[in-house]
Amino acid sequence: MFVFNLENRVCQPEAETDWVSEQTFVTGFILVAYQREFHALKERLRVAEHRTLQRSSELNNILEQFRRVIAETNGSKDALTNFSDETQKLLKELASRKPLQVPNIYHHLPHLLNNEGSLHPAVHVGLGRTGVSMVMGIPTVKRKVKSYLAETLHSLINKLSPEEKHDCVIIVFVGEVGGNTHIHTHIHQAHSIILFSSGLLEVISPPASYYPDLKDLKETFGDSRERVRWRTKQNLDYSFLMMYAVSKGVYYVQLEDDIVAKPNYFATMKNFALQLSSEDWMILEFSQLGFIGKMFQAPDLNLIVEFILMFYKEKPIDWLLDHILWVKVCNPEKDAKHCERQKSSLRVRFRPSLFQHVGLHSSLAGKIQKLTDKDFLKPLLHKIHVNPPAEVSTSLKVYQGHTLEKTYLGEDFFWAINPTAGDYVLFKFDKPINIERFLFRSGNQEHPGDRIENTTVEILPFSSKEKYKRTDDRFYRVGQFEKGVAEGAVDTSFNPVVALRLSVVQDSAVWAILSEVSQSHAIICPLIFYIMFIFYPAECYPV
Repeated sequence: MFVFNLENRVCQPEAETDWVSEQTFVTGFILVAYQREFHALKERLRVAEHRTLQRSSELNNILEQFRRVIAETNGSKDALTNFSDETQKLLKELASRKPLQVPNIYHHLPHLLNNEGSLHPAVHVGLGRTGVSMVMGIPTVKRKVKSYLAETLHSLINKLSPEEKHDCVIIVFVGEVGGNTHIHTHIHQAHSIILFSSGLLEVISPPASYYPDLKDLKETFGDSRERVRWRTKQNLDYSFLMMYAVSKGVYYVQLEDDIVAKPNYFATMKNFALQLSSEDWMILEFSQLGFIGKMFQAPDLNLIVEFILMFYKEKPIDWLLDHILWVKVCNPEKDAKHCERQKSSLRVRFRPSLFQHVGLHSSLAGKIQKLTDKDFLKPLLHKIHVNPPAEVSTSLKVYQGHTLEKTYLGEDFFWAINPTAGDYVLFKFDKPINIERFLFRSGNQEHPGDRIENTTVEILPFSSKEKYKRTDDRFYRVGQFEKGVAEGAVDTSFNPVVALRLSVVQDSAVWAILSEVSQSHAIICPLIFYIMFIFYPAECYPV
């Protein structure tokens, strides 16, 4: 078995002198320092943007109330006598203006107009902390058999450092409207773990007037009437919680009330989000189950809530989220594989999972769910990455369903049988990209002695380069494996590149696993490859 591993370092040839290595280290250190400052500035700008949007919304509400007052007093001769002529003129002009009506939440939930307090929490316990990096939302309702809320909060809070406890807020949303007994029970469970006065924890509950009549919902997708009601109310609960959380932090993480977390989960999520700050992602997934561990950027919550409320009676929340991604990036004229590649740029999976589902008894009465995240206990053997959309293919025979497509999306490893001369692994990019350097290194923590030889690295430029020697199918060889490593620079004249290929030039007696694939615009970072082929990324900076 052969394994390729990567290192987090500036890509430099091994023949460079020591002083170059030291200079590279210093340069990398400075870049990291500046990157942290940039991320801190970006967070502050996002918080400022959230506050600006909040103030704008408040001003619009005041303006709307002003218009209503003017409309109500329009027929009274004495109503405006206390104002100057100029003021009266301005007020009449304001009242006469009739702008187009923009669809809003009241178009989807018209019953909210019957009660002014429908969008205000009926119960709120906590300081209302804002300006944090991360907001974690936990919806909960009464479970007939057992509540897991106390265990969940204990796991989340005990695994936060003192500094992290000041940089986040945990919101428990109690979706109960039939009396305060259950709400008080949830508050007691939370209060036994940490005082609300610290600002870390909040408990909210919506007013009964927030919910529409859920008795006559249409049964769809073979679900029972009770299940349709349950999933519809769940969509409304998520929406209320997100609307409350949108202005409180930079990132919002959706959790459930029956989970446990890994140590250092907060720092891992935050660092991963910052690492991808330049990427156009919409969802970061820190668990493969349901709606657990899904991170969003706060500004995206408004779009998500609006979409959910448009179709809250139609489908479950996880289906609606997938539809949002489809609407944003999928081309109806392309096939399903192309759509999945496009969606993968917006929905990024982190492995291993940071949260494990522990609840056996569902909040849906009578439902038993034996769901566990198989990735929860797996060690992290590679650095997480985001790959540009590409069509992947291979001549190797796949073993037990471990496909190359899943590997490129970060969902699985690729497992193939006995590579022979002429076999290949091909990455054809949807759009040509620029490549500066590449590095393939064999071996990882589990297989440090496993290496690969007799495989070349090849690229297909967008346009032909006559002065360079090429293969019969117009690929150019830019590297090969020596002592388990292939690294080097790509001549800039080759850019942009349409495809990258790994070609086996000699038979191998072992099987092949490709466990991680990482490519990036501007640079191809180290990948891992086991023949067992594995691709692992490293953070490489142009030199």
